[in-house]
Amino acid sequence: MKKFLLLAVVTVLGFTNVNAQKIKFGAKGGLNFANVSGDNTKGLDVVTSFNFGVVAEIPVSEKFSFQPELMYSGQGYGFNNNNNNNNNTIALNYLNIPLMGKYYVTKGLSVEAGPQIGFLLSAKNEKKDVKDSFNTFDFGVNFGLGYKLDNELNFGVRYNLGLTDINNVNNSSIKNKNGVFQVSVGYFFF
Repeated sequence: MKKFLLLAVVTVLGFTNVNAQKIKFGAKGGLNFANVSGDNTKGLDVVTSFNFGVVAEIPVSEKFSFQPELMYSGQGYGFNNNNNNNNNTIALNYLNIPLMGKYYVTKGLSVEAGPQIGFLLSAKNEKKDVKDSFNTFDFGVNFGLGYKLDNELNFGVRYNLGLTDINNVNNSSIKNKNGVFQVSVGYFFF
C-alpha cells in the first residue's frame, strides 16, 4: 500500500510540473446509495448517506485528464433485526482517495474510471462502535460519467465496485464488498 500511495504522489507531482498553469482545484459533494454484495446479503437494504471532498483536475491532453480526489464517504447497509422487527443500519464512514482518469467524449461530457483506496474512519450500529468487525482498508474501482459547464460547475454519477473483503471476523468464510452509487455536484474554484 505504501508503494501505491508513493506512486500516486509522484504521478500527481509529475503532472503538476508539466501542466501547472492548467490545473484546476475544486470541491464536490453529493449523495451515496450504498450496500454490500457477497455472502449472506439477501434482504440487506440500501442506505443513503453523503459524500464531500476536494478534487483536482490535471489535463494530460486535450481529451484526457487525471483527477485525484480526497473524499469523505458515508457507506454501509441496512438490515431488519428479527428480534424486534426494527430496521438497523451499519454506518461505515471512509476517507476515500479516487484516482480517476477522465476522457472527454465531447465538450463538457466525460467518461471516468480509476482505482480507489479507502480508509475506514468509523463503523457504527445504532451508536455502538463496531469498527473492530471491519477491515480498515478498502480497495475498489470507480466507473462514471461527468459533465462540466463553462462556468466550472460540474455534475457526476459514479459507481464504486469494491474489490476487497470489508469483514474483519476471525474464522469466518463470509466475504462482503462495498458497492456505492454516487451522485455529485462540484465546482472548480481556480
